[in-house]
Amino acid sequence: MVEHLWTPWRYQYISNVDKGEVSCVFCAALQKGDDRDVHIVFRGQSAFVILNRYPYNTGHLMIVPYRHIPLLTDATPEELNELMVLVQHSQQVLGEVYQAQGFNLGMNLGRCAGAGIVDHLHMHVLPRWAGDTNFMTVIGDARVLPEDLAVTFEKLQPLFSDFTLPRP
Repeated sequence: MVEHLWTPWRYQYISNVDKGEVSCVFCAALQKGDDRDVHIVFRGQSAFVILNRYPYNTGHLMIVPYRHIPLLTDATPEELNELMVLVQHSQQVLGEVYQAQGFNLGMNLGRCAGAGIVDHLHMHVLPRWAGDTNFMTVIGDARVLPEDLAVTFEKLQPLFSDFTLPRP
């Protein structure tokens, strides 16, 4: 039997950013201008790295193209290259900061594939550790996140600030 955890505040966040012209959480974050407030840890040439506001694990990052595109097939070769370079650097940073023992990388393309944000392509990078699905996850069907997003930002952002994208 599948248990449901109701999170109506999350749906409100992903479906109704500000009732203005911007209805995408990623586009709204880019327009805000305060990267610390919206947890953007890096801005590249065609993509950026942002903390997931509703992380599965501490350090859960998303790599997002600037262009508002829904599918991987819509991305240019330059965007695809930068996405993967940023995934690679994110993996390195999470390994250094959190001593991650493994990683989940993934995209959910389309609502039926599980995408919460359907219209703006993004790649998830999740650090993993042996035993990170502890008794709270297994028995209580809940995750415990021991670190505030502002603290995670402060730990990760300096390792992105000196990063330069390689030239093609």
